[in-house]
Order: sequence, then C-alpha cells, then structure tokens
Amino acid sequence: MSRWGSKVIELSNDAAEHVREFLQNRGHGEGIRVGIRTAGCSGLAYVLEFVDEPDPNDQRFESNGVSVFVDPKSLVYLNGLKMDFVKEGLNEGFKFSNPNQKGECGCGESFTV
Repeated sequence: MSRWGSKVIELSNDAAEHVREFLQNRGHGEGIRVGIRTAGCSGLAYVLEFVDEPDPNDQRFESNGVSVFVDPKSLVYLNGLKMDFVKEGLNEGFKFSNPNQKGECGCGESFTV
C-alpha cells in the first residue's frame, strides 16, 4: 500500500470485467497502466495501456481483482479517479470521474486540473 491509500484508482465492476476479458484474450499481462499525457485543447488526456512487465517506479493498486499501475508523475493528477466502462448506443468505452478535474474541452478528449 502506498501513501495514497489502497485505492487511488477505482474500477467499476464493468471496467474491471472489460480489462480482465482483454487480458484473457491477449493470453498474458499483469494489469492495466493508467497515466496522463499532454494533449488536446484543455491540456491533459488519459492514457491506458496493458502492462506485461511493471515498471519498478510504478505504484500498484488492486481494484475489483485487477492490478492498476500508475507512474509517479501521473499519480498526483489521478488520486481518487474512478473508471467505468459504459455502452451508449453504438459507442462503448471507459468513462472517467476525476475529482481533480477542473474542466474539459468540448469534445471530451482532454481535461484540465
């Protein structure tokens, strides 16, 4: 457990199930890495990638049976993040609820803190 507590990032049951299915279909993987990068008109965007071998600097959290990895630079922006996996009509994807977020661009691709 880190100084941030046991669940800095929380996955809903649907999000965890989606990640588990992808890992199973891939046939390997330790979990998912959540981070941020500079992008879009508001400044920051979420980055998701599968983790085959954790980086020694990553913080590791467990949420609904899924290992979630976060790099130290992203951690301050992601503390308290909740991820869900939603289907809206023909679209499906991860939905982020971030208590650190102050605003987002009109297209929803990026956010500010």
